[in-house]
Amino acid sequence: MTFDPFGDFETKGYLRNAARAKDRDIVQRMEHSAFTTALDGAFADLAKRKTLTYDDVLATHKALFDAVYPWAGGDRLKHAPDLAISKGEVRFADPPEIRRSVEWALKRGQDPDVMTANPGTVMGYLAYGHPFLDGNGCTIMTLHSVLAQRAGFSIDWSATKKDAYLDALTKEIENPPKGYLDAYLKPFIGDPVSYEALAPTIVRAPGLDGSVQDVELNEVLGNTDEPVVKAQYEAMLTKRKHT
Repeated sequence: MTFDPFGDFETKGYLRNAARAKDRDIVQRMEHSAFTTALDGAFADLAKRKTLTYDDVLATHKALFDAVYPWAGGDRLKHAPDLAISKGEVRFADPPEIRRSVEWALKRGQDPDVMTANPGTVMGYLAYGHPFLDGNGCTIMTLHSVLAQRAGFSIDWSATKKDAYLDALTKEIENPPKGYLDAYLKPFIGDPVSYEALAPTIVRAPGLDGSVQDVELNEVLGNTDEPVVKAQYEAMLTKRKHT
């Protein structure tokens, strides 16, 4: 099934990409090229920010993917305000809740003690927010790496395993904050490194390394106000503990 929230895949390609390509492998290569080209600049921009805000999240996505998507830097509340989105077993925040989830993560992530103790919890809330129609993994890993640096450590993402990481992340999103992702990331935590050294580590992370593979796409579950979709979302929220 094609992920087509704009409803114009046949005329404008996958998510209105700059080449109007319909082949997801082609778009994936475009995304990886844009990401690797813009990553150093994105780190440089974030390094200038004393406090990271939701606007910085939007700006980072735009910096990384502006060459691919004309809507880069715009979140799902702007471009798909009424759509419920999932990926595999994971149901993401409905559009009105995206900013709240991401800001929760940014607030905790900019407390060095919290970030050091619970980097997986912070990542889980960023991932649950899932602000964009595509490019979320690259964007939130970039931001998370900056939060880790500021807290005095780094994560060797290149040493993680895709399936194990995604399994821990799925559990983290569904049942926070139980420490699933904190436990998974613990063996990969080390001393902070320079921003110049961060970029190569991130681009080698499984799932972000540009290899053409069967990538699980986002899926539109329906409109957020549909009774069944709404009931499913409310049931999921009872498992989450927002503070």
